[in-house]
Amino acid sequence: MTMRRIPVLVVLVFLITGIPATAEFYTDWLWFKELGYEQVFLRSLTAKSIVTVVSGVIVFALLAGNLLLALRSLRPRPFMIATPQGPQTIMMDPSTIRPLAMGIVGLVALLTAIYAGGRWETWLYFLNATPFGKVDPILGRDIGFYVFTLPFLEMLQGIAYFIVFLMAAVALAAYVFGEEVGLDATRGVFVSRRATQHLGLLAAVMLLVLAFGAWLQIPQLLTTSSGVVTGATYADVHARMPAQWLLVGAALLSAALAVWQALTVGRLWPIAAAAGLYFLVSLVGSAYAAIIQRFVVAPNEQVRETPFIVHNIHATRAAFGLEGVIERPLSGEAHLTRADLERNSATIDNVPLWNEGPLRDTFGQIQEIRTYYDFAAVDNDRYTINGQYRQIMLSARELNSRALPSRTWINEHLTFTHGYGITLGPVNEVTKEGLPVLFIRDLPPVSTVDLTVTQPAIYYGELPNDHVFVKTKTQEFDYPRGEDNVFTTYSGEGGVTLSNVFRRLMFAIRFRSTDTFFSPNLTHESRVMMYRRIAERVQRIAPFLKYDPDPYLTITDGRLIWMQDAYTTSERYPYSTTIGGVNYIRNAIKVTIDAYHGTTTFHVVDRSDPIAQTVGKIFPELLKPLDAMPESLRTRLRYPQQIFTMQAAMFATFHMTNPAVFYNREDQWEIPSLEAGPKAAPMHPYYTIMKLPGEAGPEYIQMLPFTPRGKDNLASWMVAR
Repeated sequence: MTMRRIPVLVVLVFLITGIPATAEFYTDWLWFKELGYEQVFLRSLTAKSIVTVVSGVIVFALLAGNLLLALRSLRPRPFMIATPQGPQTIMMDPSTIRPLAMGIVGLVALLTAIYAGGRWETWLYFLNATPFGKVDPILGRDIGFYVFTLPFLEMLQGIAYFIVFLMAAVALAAYVFGEEVGLDATRGVFVSRRATQHLGLLAAVMLLVLAFGAWLQIPQLLTTSSGVVTGATYADVHARMPAQWLLVGAALLSAALAVWQALTVGRLWPIAAAAGLYFLVSLVGSAYAAIIQRFVVAPNEQVRETPFIVHNIHATRAAFGLEGVIERPLSGEAHLTRADLERNSATIDNVPLWNEGPLRDTFGQIQEIRTYYDFAAVDNDRYTINGQYRQIMLSARELNSRALPSRTWINEHLTFTHGYGITLGPVNEVTKEGLPVLFIRDLPPVSTVDLTVTQPAIYYGELPNDHVFVKTKTQEFDYPRGEDNVFTTYSGEGGVTLSNVFRRLMFAIRFRSTDTFFSPNLTHESRVMMYRRIAERVQRIAPFLKYDPDPYLTITDGRLIWMQDAYTTSERYPYSTTIGGVNYIRNAIKVTIDAYHGTTTFHVVDRSDPIAQTVGKIFPELLKPLDAMPESLRTRLRYPQQIFTMQAAMFATFHMTNPAVFYNREDQWEIPSLEAGPKAAPMHPYYTIMKLPGEAGPEYIQMLPFTPRGKDNLASWMVAR
């Protein structure tokens, strides 16, 4: 390749990669700004940029300086190579090696910077850490150290180990290539004074990094599972932790020995002695821990591990919010009377007759009306209807653009832009034909009760529909009416305005669509709606939260509002058992999404959660207090199924607070299974309206029964309210 072609290649690479990336960046910025979250976008971008640039510069400086120092030993040398014409001699000049080597160093630094930049959340959590106000029972550190600080320190140690190892490998290769390190018949192993000093100092740095890693492994023992419990066991506390401290000391002593060798002795044996000391202590420590486990713990495991079982029980119950569970006796010996039925009429009147799966299919058969409509899910809720507290099921009639009979650009992006209306009915009524009774049905929506929908258009929902343009010269399909169609023009505030030619160009590049730029149907008042799927929308705004897989639709003051539960989670809570990849979870945040405007609001519902507090420090514009949520919307909050399922699964074991009973699993419960096709599936929690014993009136609750392990009789049932 000639030098003239390099600028052309650079321009082509930029055109292929740089312009689309710029368009995506700019349009994302417009989208965040339209939602009012431009500061969230900028703070995330700033953090990622700082971490990427700083780590890239540091890594490049270290690798480049190390490489240039090692390459000083190179001299022009002849090399014999085989060619079709026979052996030929070429001269290898260091001046030709350095640019290539520096290019490789730059690539390694870039890849390392990209990796570190992808962990920008870890850095921000570390800088804005909030104490939990609780300490672990072994080291006495606040839980926040494990959740916020330890992951950051592990990231630093991992990057440092990789870089120092690479520096040592490159330096050694350079010295071998420069014949300052080698092996021959007369001298044996030979090392120059300069190579000895350089490699000795690198060995010292590597040993310091290993000492740091050995120190980090001590708190890591409290978050890993190595025995009968999660967290540090008897062998960990009495053998592995002391061994790790010895390893830290050995690494520091070895590092000092390596420095002494580099500065004074000028021989290889101190480096070998330093490395040997470190690995010897490591092997002895592992062997000692194994001996303690086999000959001290195993013969009397229950007694030895009892204190650590207690730690595991307390930590798991705290991490999963089980400390506040109120336990009441369940005798199962009461006789049902008519008076009992009358006192619990609200429960009897709301006994569900429909499951979500069959009901969704039935809704699809009788209420989809057109093939391009789809009921993505059926949601469970409760409303006061005609003065009566009723449990209902409802489903949004969403537009499925993939089911359009003619999938042209105009149809998919300008005409068919939204779904329309809902289907809603009670959980406990059927018609004479065996179909569900519907309180709200048809197009346009018709209500037979005092619950009505005044804005039935659904631009944002659960289906993965593509972007659309509204307020265009093309009227939007609203809903079918007999053989005709009703059309409309969007009058809301959702979407990014295409206010100038540059914006249209950027969106055209982003969507890879010439129609977006040249279509005469788009005007300066037109708006583009993207990220319309609820799951994608919230993930795009706040990727550091975990989200419930089932957002549910609510009717609030006549409007359709989606409710999305968000979780703050960690897998680093000391002594807590892990389920589903996490060992700490709180439903600390509720997200609301207007189905018409797309307005997305994050509300904190658990101010005591340290992770939510940390997120609030990082992004003060993101989280709104619960008081800012309208009262009519607050009445729609419910206990989410996902976290209740996890809590129930943990409580099946961790209701046993006696360590002896826990160790032997004497009172182990399990969630019953239901026959579902060829295989049995665990029962899911379900919502119902019930008057709990000792309570004043009926409540909308979620419940799940437990059975003894391996048996079918009822052991207990758990309620979330």
